[in-house]
This record gives sequence, structure tokens and C-alpha cells, in this order.
Amino acid sequence: MGPSPSVTELQVENVTFPPSVKPPGSTKTLFLGGAGERGLEIQGKFIKFTAIGVYLEGDAVASLAVKWKGKSKEELTDSVEFFRDIVTGPFEKFTQVTTILPLTGQQYSEKVSENCVAFWKSVGIYTDAEAKAIEKFIEVFKEETFPPGSSILFTQSPNGALTIAFSKDGVIPEVGKAVIENKLLAEGLLESIIGKHGVSPVAKQCLATRLSELL
Repeated sequence: MGPSPSVTELQVENVTFPPSVKPPGSTKTLFLGGAGERGLEIQGKFIKFTAIGVYLEGDAVASLAVKWKGKSKEELTDSVEFFRDIVTGPFEKFTQVTTILPLTGQQYSEKVSENCVAFWKSVGIYTDAEAKAIEKFIEVFKEETFPPGSSILFTQSPNGALTIAFSKDGVIPEVGKAVIENKLLAEGLLESIIGKHGVSPVAKQCLATRLSELL
């Protein structure tokens, strides 16, 4: 296992993402790949809803370097394939979504599910297993509410298990609230953030910039 590269923390609005964290349900320490906000244009104003940090296992650098070493941050930012390699790579990933505006679990899980299902259908990989995983996913969020400053946490293991955890106080719990064994769902979540139609272009650009330096 490669050592984690030393990186700086990142600030998104009033949320600080530390340079490294130990995700729920993991024994490893992951480094901060990139961060950015997710927002929407509403009546001509850009409203920020959440701040998103994406963490990667140290091994990610060696794994991605094989194909992407020496590429500029612009080349990486524009490459759909580069982000797919992060999403599907054989290393652990951790995503922290911290609310800037209040959000209910139902709003969040329905939107994410919609994005995942649309992506799966577009590439023709939507089966019963995914439908069941989505049901479970929505169930985990059903009773939750997320006031500003609370976090939704996803740990994605290389074998496809997705650990979901919640934090109200900025402290990252050691254990998740639920684990869903579905590789496509685990990947779909990250895809919905940094993929081709990802909800956080800022996080994508930040990841590409930071990784281009590390590679």
C-alpha cells in the first residue's frame, strides 16, 4: 500500500475538509483528492446547497499514474475517462457531503437515485439487484434530516460495498449506519458527483488539478 501523499486542506464556503480522514467502516486513512460545492441556478442566482469533499486511498496515485501521468490539469478536467477511472479504480474512496442549506434525507436520496438510475439505463446496466439497492438506499435516508453543517458520508470499498454514515457535528464516526453491497450503486454515487454529468464541476476541476500535480 502506497503512503498517502501529503496534501493541503480545502475550504468550501464555511466547511473545511481536512487533508486526510479515516472513513467509517475503513481501516485506512485517505487523502483529500478534491472538494467543491454543489449548487443550482435559481431565478438568476447561484444557490449553494452542499459542499462535497472526495477522498482517495494512497494507492490511487500509482493506479492512476499508469495512464494519466504527465497530463495537464486541463486534459484531466476534460477527460470523462479519467473520472471513470477514479470512480471504478481498485482503491478505496470516501465522499463527504456537508449541507450548506437544510436538506431532508428523502430529498437527497431521491435526487441521487434518479441520477444513478438515469446513468445505468443510459449504459444498459440496470437490473433487479440495482433496483433493490436503490430501495435500500432510500430506506436508509427516510427518517433523516440534515440541518446546515451536518454531513452525509459514503465509503466505497474496492469490492463494491458502500458504507453510509451520518454526522451532525463534523466528527466522522467509525462505523456506518448501513452497508449496501452493490458495486454499481457505490460507483454510481461518485459518478453522480464527478462523472460526465456530475453535480459538482468545481469538485471535478479541483480533483483534476490536485491529481495532475501528484501524478
